[in-house]
Amino acid sequence: MRSLSRDEVRDVDRRAIEHFGLPGIVLMENAGRNAAGVLHGLARGSETAGLIVIACGRGNNGGDGFVIARHLENLGHAVRLLLACDPADYRGDAAINCRVAELSHMPIDVLVEADGIRWQQALSDAVWIVDALLGTGATGAARGAVAAAIEAINVVRGHGRARVIAVDLPSGLDCDTGRPLGPCVRADATVTFVAAKAGFSHPGAGEFTGMVHVADIGVPRALLRDLGLT
Repeated sequence: MRSLSRDEVRDVDRRAIEHFGLPGIVLMENAGRNAAGVLHGLARGSETAGLIVIACGRGNNGGDGFVIARHLENLGHAVRLLLACDPADYRGDAAINCRVAELSHMPIDVLVEADGIRWQQALSDAVWIVDALLGTGATGAARGAVAAAIEAINVVRGHGRARVIAVDLPSGLDCDTGRPLGPCVRADATVTFVAAKAGFSHPGAGEFTGMVHVADIGVPRALLRDLGLT
């Protein structure tokens, strides 16, 4: 299966929604559920079990994080959500899934004003960290709370306290070039959707992605054929 560029990722979503009539929230649900399944399998296969902390950014990658948290909780895992933005800033499908998490009384800490030390403290008791901060659409260096979260994730991982799994791609990694745009998460594994991203094959990208798992989001096979993905 070939890889996808940033523009092709957008086109997959657009065509699934506009041509095939699949609601975006269905695609987000499928993505989050299948990513949770991958992490559930990795956690069961490890020697340690414990708290899974999901760090969510403002966009749809953060929305995926809320879905992942819900399904992990349904699978029996202890979860906590850390938000790099105000919940009121979520829009569309991400806002719906944020509200579901709130109504489910999941533990949620809003760290939009927090510095790196506060992020490290919030991550310190995690066994697994889910990076759902930035998605494939990111084109510039992370700033503010997202940058602080990325640096903290790397510090906690570097101390051997937790393993990290990235959603779609490590936050801060350019989808097309596979190079860091600035602060960039170093993940032990990446669950990417539909197909690997173009930058993953570039030299050095593997230092950030770790093992790559490709997850289905339910787009029709006809669309995958049109894109040369099957």
